[in-house]
Amino acid sequence: MRPLRILRAGFEEHSVIDEVMRDMQQQRIDDLIPDTLILVQHPEVVTLGPKAQRDGINLPSYPTRIVDRGGGITYHGPGQLVCYPIIKWEKEEQSIRGIINRIEDWVMASLADCGVDGYRDERMMGVWVDEHKICSIGLSFKHWVSRHGTAINFDIPNRRIETLPCCGLTPGTTTSLTALGHSHDLEGRFIDRSRLEEALLIHLEEFLGRKAMVPEDWSPELVA
Repeated sequence: MRPLRILRAGFEEHSVIDEVMRDMQQQRIDDLIPDTLILVQHPEVVTLGPKAQRDGINLPSYPTRIVDRGGGITYHGPGQLVCYPIIKWEKEEQSIRGIINRIEDWVMASLADCGVDGYRDERMMGVWVDEHKICSIGLSFKHWVSRHGTAINFDIPNRRIETLPCCGLTPGTTTSLTALGHSHDLEGRFIDRSRLEEALLIHLEEFLGRKAMVPEDWSPELVA
């Protein structure tokens, strides 16, 4: 089983990580680095995919960035864990729907580890809880190396995400675990970034088919 390098990037601007992902995707294509998973939180920003750009969406109350993943708008901010898999998918794995399903299953298993019942919904890919979407997935591929990833909303403050038509859904459909009353796991531990990372790493091998290496801290000052 191939190893998966785990990089904990702390709290970092989306623009910084976006540039890092582009470089690392090419490095992975060239076999200069192993498969890599970046775990990060971003300062508040709404990313605009091609659909949002075509629809002329304007969000004057939010900082925005244009990105090249599929879809419409996605919120990033405090209280959200973002996972970016820079993975070279093997020939037998090369199905976009199949890869998305694996990531959905991975997130659902990790939520179940925290006592939360997540599921798929025909309205939109991602992971849903209590009729609301709490996890978004958006990927782009180059030579079957993935970039961008999945965002899990655990405790986004001030209803900043609920006012947005994320992924074209009605405002209020996308929310966070805490807003739905899922603030603690079955052991009474707060479901925060640390708890989610713990669960994701436990289930990573089963669903992504890679063996996690010892997590490393990453910052822009370090070589990726």
